[in-house]
Amino acid sequence: MPAVRVAYFADSFHEVNGMARTSRELDSYARRTGMPFLCIRGGEVTKYTGDAPTAGLELRRGSTSIPVDKDLSFDPLLGRHLLRVRNALRRFKPDVIHVTGPGDIGLMGVYFAYHFNIPLLASWHNNLHELASHRLQIILDHPLFSFLPKAYTDFVTLLTERGALEGVALFYKLASALFAPNPDLVGMLSERTGKPVHLMPRGVDTELFHPAKRFRQDGAFTLGFAGRLQPEKNVRLLVDLQKQLPAGNHRFLIVGDGFERSYLTRRLRRAEFTGFLDGEPLAEAYASMDLFVYPSCTDTYGSAVQEALACGVPAVVRDQGGPRYLIESGVNGYIARSDAHFIRSVVQLLENPTRLPSLRREARESACRTSWDSVCSDVWQIYDQVPRHDSAPRPPLLH
Repeated sequence: MPAVRVAYFADSFHEVNGMARTSRELDSYARRTGMPFLCIRGGEVTKYTGDAPTAGLELRRGSTSIPVDKDLSFDPLLGRHLLRVRNALRRFKPDVIHVTGPGDIGLMGVYFAYHFNIPLLASWHNNLHELASHRLQIILDHPLFSFLPKAYTDFVTLLTERGALEGVALFYKLASALFAPNPDLVGMLSERTGKPVHLMPRGVDTELFHPAKRFRQDGAFTLGFAGRLQPEKNVRLLVDLQKQLPAGNHRFLIVGDGFERSYLTRRLRRAEFTGFLDGEPLAEAYASMDLFVYPSCTDTYGSAVQEALACGVPAVVRDQGGPRYLIESGVNGYIARSDAHFIRSVVQLLENPTRLPSLRREARESACRTSWDSVCSDVWQIYDQVPRHDSAPRPPLLH
């Protein structure tokens, strides 16, 4: 049987986040291995790139786009590109369509899959229901709404989260099979959709992210964070952590950007803010940390944690979300049961740094166990298992 032909609709590709990194790695794997792969994604200009069997179609989002994150938006009028996408699919003739979620480009992928009878796969990358409730909570915490009882605002945010989860689950029910980045989400999606759900972790480039990239030699103990500085990342806990740190020579190194940067800038003493980094500068930043502090409770995987581990930096994470599956407590870092336990775990390690050398060794070794090639190879095995419509009439679009 010829290699499966995959049309991949990526809501995020060029941005700095786990979904974008996964999308780029799948595209790169297809190019290296010669797999037929058409990647449809957002871009600065609308253009078709590449040659068979691997190609890309970039679609420019317009001025009507609604900001979703610091570097990501949703264009409600992206349908103006439907004819262009249809023509690309007609040339490519996909056996399967894979969408990354209910974004503007993902919805376009669902349209073509259902309208032209092409098998649909979908991957879960972000806990959109939790993001919605966190953003709403920030709004309700504004002094303008201070007259509202806390019990009422808590009820509204809980209702929003549950409603958003129900809506997102309905989207994922449209696919014939799903991918999820951690075991909890595999179970949740399987229960809510009744569809087969496959575990799709993330790899890490252990040559790029390496302890040898360390450049700081001044002796200051560096507490590091990398990621989007957004409310759902629980980054304000870093300010509370600072208040409990023992006296000594230590600093914060904050990599990333977002709505919470101004809050942290005003309150964190001895902190360096780099903005978003990628490639060698990001690897050097990780390697120059002594401890990675990641208080997020909403991450579906925790690519930043894995990259820090690859640089030999142990991590303290919360017991909610995907990062806890990357940490073996007391071996390559610590898993905290609460925000208070998170702070206590960091403080205890600062007070007893003799444990750091073994934590660093194990951090590096744990990260080296998962490669992007193995992750992508497993994904292609799932693609190959999707029934193809070889014996059925091809949809009019693809004749």
